[in-house]
Amino acid sequence: MACIAWLAASPAAAAAPFEDTMAQRTLACTACHGPQGRAAADGYYPRLAGKPAGYLYNQLLNFREGRRHYGLMTQLIDPLSDAYLLEMAQYFSSLEVPYPAPLPGTASADVLRLGRQLVSEGDASRKVPACIQCHGQAMTGVAPHIPGLLGLPRDYLNAQLGAWKAGQRQAHAPDCMQAVVERLSLEDINAVASWVATQPLPVNTHPASAPPALVAGSKAISCGSAPLPAVTLESKAKK
Repeated sequence: MACIAWLAASPAAAAAPFEDTMAQRTLACTACHGPQGRAAADGYYPRLAGKPAGYLYNQLLNFREGRRHYGLMTQLIDPLSDAYLLEMAQYFSSLEVPYPAPLPGTASADVLRLGRQLVSEGDASRKVPACIQCHGQAMTGVAPHIPGLLGLPRDYLNAQLGAWKAGQRQAHAPDCMQAVVERLSLEDINAVASWVATQPLPVNTHPASAPPALVAGSKAISCGSAPLPAVTLESKAKK
């Protein structure tokens, strides 16, 4: 309960008057994920700000429903309704804060070359699609459900891809990431993470509105996602 303990002990948190805003209500999130969800300096609590709302909502459900495993996250969000989790996701998605510059990498030229190839071209011989096919040509994600990969540190990328390969992270069926990662070696995973982590952010860091056109010979990938809460669908229908 490190984040909750931090909030209880923090003079700033104790002195701040209560405001009925999502920024105030998500202080338990930003205690770990950094102010405004910018990411923590240790590299293990990823950025939330600006990621597609559908992706953030899906991850909250994945933690609550056991497809991702981190006890603190599960305890924090377990009492919350689907509609409230979506509201949280939409709040963090709406935040526009700058990304930090990427840290210099230590990988060899051969490792970086392999990483760039897998990200940009994939490996047809193993039926491994290019990362950009889903995550966007600029690797900043595709709204509403696919996250950007740029701006994430190598250790975090390695940990998450490794978790998929080990079966410790899942997504709604069909779990397209699990299908892709099972075809990658640990060397492939490290190469992808090493290359992505060293890439500069483009001027426009917003998620794309649609994935890039399929390259000749490649096939579309089907990925599962959670439906929107019924209360949200009902409220939209009334408008």
